[in-house]
Amino acid sequence: MDSSEVLPVGRRVAYWRGRRRLSQQVFADRLGKSKSWVDKVERGVRTLDKVSTLQEIATVLRIDTSVLLGRDVPPAGGVGQVEGVGRVREALSTYDIAVGRPAGRGGVLSADRLARDVTHAWVTFQHARYPQVVGLIPGVLAAAQRVHADDPVAGRSVLVQAYRLTASLLVKLGETELAWLAADRAMTTATGDVVLVAAATVPLAQVLRASGRARTARSTALAAAYRIAPPDLDGAPAPGLSLCGTLVVQAALAAARDGDDRATVDLLDEAAGMAALVGDGHDHHRTAFGPVAVDLARVTTALDLGHAGEAVAWHEKTTARDAWRWLPAEHRAAHLLDAARAYLHTGDPGNAGRALLAAERTAPGEVRHRPTARAVIARLVHDPHAPAAIIQLAAALEVA
Repeated sequence: MDSSEVLPVGRRVAYWRGRRRLSQQVFADRLGKSKSWVDKVERGVRTLDKVSTLQEIATVLRIDTSVLLGRDVPPAGGVGQVEGVGRVREALSTYDIAVGRPAGRGGVLSADRLARDVTHAWVTFQHARYPQVVGLIPGVLAAAQRVHADDPVAGRSVLVQAYRLTASLLVKLGETELAWLAADRAMTTATGDVVLVAAATVPLAQVLRASGRARTARSTALAAAYRIAPPDLDGAPAPGLSLCGTLVVQAALAAARDGDDRATVDLLDEAAGMAALVGDGHDHHRTAFGPVAVDLARVTTALDLGHAGEAVAWHEKTTARDAWRWLPAEHRAAHLLDAARAYLHTGDPGNAGRALLAAERTAPGEVRHRPTARAVIARLVHDPHAPAAIIQLAAALEVA
């Protein structure tokens, strides 16, 4: 490692300019800039915030652009596919309880202890710490299956939640078929309890949409929603409204994926009515449902329907509200990825890059481990108008 690797970008420019035996004036002339501009860059007074400028400087200095940003940036841990998904697959494929295999040394946890473990796993998921969640899930699933076998009444809800968490995580990681298995297990376990079925339908709708079955996702989500919908919304308990409204949002997302503009708008307006009664800042049934969540869904649906300008408008309007910051980090970062895609579709790589970097600051795991994020990075890294920090992020994530 040479000494240039610990220097700020401006000092790196000065270092390599010296290595190439170029005066500030000659260097400025080759860049088409003034000597004063070069001097300010090298002293750190002027920031290099455009990919195109970095590329021009790198070309003149005959070095790779990444050298200016620092070769000492290590690849992000757990880049791309999260290690340990195989263990989750094994946990979903085991039939220890069905064949009567003993629980092992630890015995059977109490339902209360298991509920705390599942809550911890959910909170970890909501912070987008996906490798940690992958590590937790096999143990949580095994324990939940044992508790359910020992006491089907006390263990039923927590087992559904464990399967639901597993499906939600696997959808994020692009493991759609495996997510479907987890969602199906959740539905099977929940059968007979309309509220648990509704909760299990949330990740099932996500899985169906991700696998290209938008119409099935829409009909399934609406069927589950209307089974728990109160006859009178006014005065209805917030947890039930949150779950019902979330399912209506899932149906709207599916309608948008299917290209049905009218149904999408109607369903989101219906969900907005429920959200107004629930309010923001809640997380009933792990839904984070409220007015902000509905309006963020408008961004996603507008994007899927080909209305990128409308998606950008909803994004900028919604994220300006205080309640935006009350959402879980995973939810906010996932939305920022949608915003980045929307900006790209409107020909605004600058704001797309800023949205992507904001997502990485909010919940690094959402950017480091989701295929969607890597696709956005791959598009941005070659755009000369994207923020220069995108090159550094792409290098850290090993995205070409």
